[in-house]
Amino acid sequence: MARVPAIDLRSDTVTRPSAAMRRAMAEAPVGDDVFGDDPTVNALQEFAAGLFGKEAGLFFPSGTMSNQAALLAHTGRGDEVFLHERAHILMYEQGGAAVHGALQTRCFASTDGMLDPDQMEEFVHADDDPHLAPTRLVALENTHNRCGGRVLDQAGVLAVRAFCDRHGLRLHLDGARVCNAAVASGLSLSEIASPFDSVSVCLSKGLGAPVGSLLLGSADFVRRAVRARKLLGGGMRQAGIVAAAGLYALRHNIARLADDHRRCKALAERIAAAPGLAVDLDAVETNMVFADTRRCGLRAAEVVTLLAARGVLCLDEGPTTLRFVTHLDVGDADVEAAAGIIIETMAAIACR
Repeated sequence: MARVPAIDLRSDTVTRPSAAMRRAMAEAPVGDDVFGDDPTVNALQEFAAGLFGKEAGLFFPSGTMSNQAALLAHTGRGDEVFLHERAHILMYEQGGAAVHGALQTRCFASTDGMLDPDQMEEFVHADDDPHLAPTRLVALENTHNRCGGRVLDQAGVLAVRAFCDRHGLRLHLDGARVCNAAVASGLSLSEIASPFDSVSVCLSKGLGAPVGSLLLGSADFVRRAVRARKLLGGGMRQAGIVAAAGLYALRHNIARLADDHRRCKALAERIAAAPGLAVDLDAVETNMVFADTRRCGLRAAEVVTLLAARGVLCLDEGPTTLRFVTHLDVGDADVEAAAGIIIETMAAIACR
């Protein structure tokens, strides 16, 4: 008997290119991007820069490389960067800030991913004291992955911008899922990007491209980022084949993120009633729902294994936290089926 395909809620990175996206890739005119000759890469960079209201853009193989290049372009060795304690740059980029840039990171806590200017005020350092690493950069993440896919409050972002202006600091946005933030908040991409000196945008998450990220900012910043990308090994040749997928994604797959958000909310509301799980429905703002397993007495990894055996794939984001992510390859019927399996699995655990 044929095996029923699993419902994959591990991440919005698991999507596959649509037929139309594949056609765009197959038909893309290409050149040598290291020489600046790839017309599709150039078109993607120019289109994205216009969409986000920035002067220039640069195409990268990955969001991690894009973030790391931004750090290198904004700072010098021994400088300090302010981050949230659960930022992707800090948790999932293998200490790249220290390895590549010899940077000191100072971390701040909050439940929603926002940084508090009043807290940062105590720790900001200028160049006048040789004992202290000079603060150069503040980095925010929107949406914030480890805070549940939360959308940063724009007033809070503007307060951080004002803090940076007072102290002569740069402000970077890890916008891996910034298009989700725009759709959820009703703000335009240029409005969200406006307070930032640089913005990293992932094309291979909710937008559905198979690979690639963009780094956007001033023309001078992007020139520095080109050098950083080369240092990190990111020069590409006929990259228009994959850039075409990113261009298609930006043109066609942003507005539809609202469907992912709606489905995620529906999933959260269903599994909030599952025995042994705790879900904060107010924290479900985009395409991620986190569930706490402490009530059922099992570690999250154990629940992940049980769900996988029943055909629902998810991730453990810590000892007692499950993460479910909706995306363009998950429809209404998939969400309904997954919710049923999750509820049944948790009920079986409760009956042990």
